[in-house]
Amino acid sequence: MPYINTITRRDFIARSLRAGAGLGLAALTRVPPFACRALADGSIGLNGKKLLFIFLRGANDALNSCIPVKDGGFTSAIRPNIWIPQDPTAGFYDVTTGGCEFPTGLGSTFAHTNALRLGNGFAALHPSLKFLAPVYNAGDVLMVHRVGYPNQSRSHFDSQAYWESGDPNTLLRQGIFYRTLIESGLLAANPIAGISIQSALPTLFKGNNAAITNISDPTRYDLLGTPTPASDQKLYNAILNGNAARFADKRSRGLLQLSYENLISSLDLFATIDFDEGGNTFTDDVATDGGSAHYHLFPTTGAKNGGGTTASYVVDAGAYSFFEQLKAAALILNKTDAVIAGTEMGGFDTHNNQGGITGDHADLQSRIAWAIYGLRKYFQSNADKVSWNNLVVVTLTEFGRTTVQNSNSGTDHAEAGLMWVAGGGVKGYGKAGRTSGVIACGPSDSIPWTTGPGGVMFGVAGRYLQRCVDYRSVLGEIIRDHLGATQAQLDRIIPGYAVGGEHLLSTGPSSVDGTQILGEVDVV
Repeated sequence: MPYINTITRRDFIARSLRAGAGLGLAALTRVPPFACRALADGSIGLNGKKLLFIFLRGANDALNSCIPVKDGGFTSAIRPNIWIPQDPTAGFYDVTTGGCEFPTGLGSTFAHTNALRLGNGFAALHPSLKFLAPVYNAGDVLMVHRVGYPNQSRSHFDSQAYWESGDPNTLLRQGIFYRTLIESGLLAANPIAGISIQSALPTLFKGNNAAITNISDPTRYDLLGTPTPASDQKLYNAILNGNAARFADKRSRGLLQLSYENLISSLDLFATIDFDEGGNTFTDDVATDGGSAHYHLFPTTGAKNGGGTTASYVVDAGAYSFFEQLKAAALILNKTDAVIAGTEMGGFDTHNNQGGITGDHADLQSRIAWAIYGLRKYFQSNADKVSWNNLVVVTLTEFGRTTVQNSNSGTDHAEAGLMWVAGGGVKGYGKAGRTSGVIACGPSDSIPWTTGPGGVMFGVAGRYLQRCVDYRSVLGEIIRDHLGATQAQLDRIIPGYAVGGEHLLSTGPSSVDGTQILGEVDVV
């Protein structure tokens, strides 16, 4: 019988990463057992698929993002100060073909003053989300409405923790993406399999057995705050020499050793990427918004914001730090073997003076739309380690906001909200027989959007939007069908999948609170 040379999953990962040459991975040989789990399962990190997340901190007002304009109970009377006007043309929003409206030729970028038609005969977009239209019309984005979880908490702290752990109503503070990476086995050989670019490591990446990287500013990611070559080399050598020493195995020593090794490897990796402002040269491949300028995809300064004048800004000036972090996450996914990266956007706790066509919430919407638009264009033109077709971008937010505005011209903590899922492989408008890029906010929903004062907008406690999609089903589809986890892995990553009564896979009443939910909604 001829000899067959077999390469194991572990060998494949180790050889592929170390073949990257000069990236400081040679030291990763004494891998703690916890980092080697499930190396024979699934294809996470082997199928070329990656994930970029954006957590919308504070709870986005879903009803003024994807607006149920054909619900007779949703009127200016319940939102007098934050109402989004609608086109007065008879039957304008009844149209069920033609995709999303994209107004151009305006006096300023966001001069359009009416909700944008989505072409599903029921819903519309906030006009500050106009740059979602080209992505929507390409079939590359889905808006999943009425998203939540059983026994919804209206505490920011608790609900964010539940979303990030993937296990609501428990004390678990171990992240859903942490467990995804542990299941993949990638942490055995990849120092930045997962990375977050924000002020602190989110629960999404927290866990007891692996140190996942978080940085707030990659331009300052060095051994010293003010780098000096001689001192840096001295510290670099000290870490290398200290980690080479042999010590008896004790509690957490493996984790600490891997953390030091990952630090060195991460420094080497990041040295190959230009995070500086001078490297922010990525522009649209077309003259954007009907003008002559090719807008920058990551607006980090006034000169790089739209056409460079206030009237043509695509985001507000307060968004620059977010786009610096988003750019860093995109570069890391595209230039390294990182599989999951992401950041956060704050400001969504709009209790006071939320605004309507303009104002705080409108500014936040424009950031979301341009982030998705810009990421699509970047990865379509710069596919080094991942292409747009192999990337999924997903937003998370802890809950929705009240259907009726409060006395401070804002909205309060509520129940169901909205998720955006984008990518070249996303089954949006025109793909897989889909005639709409909106899920759970339309006339043909399998769990109907009942209208009026007794409808779903008032379905919980008489004032909150009732869920029909569980956020875990959306993330579960992405982790399994995009990243490549097996169903057995997914059952461990998201414990609710192993409980039939939760109905995360298929339609049925939740065994926790009896609410009818859709199960998975076929996003990828």
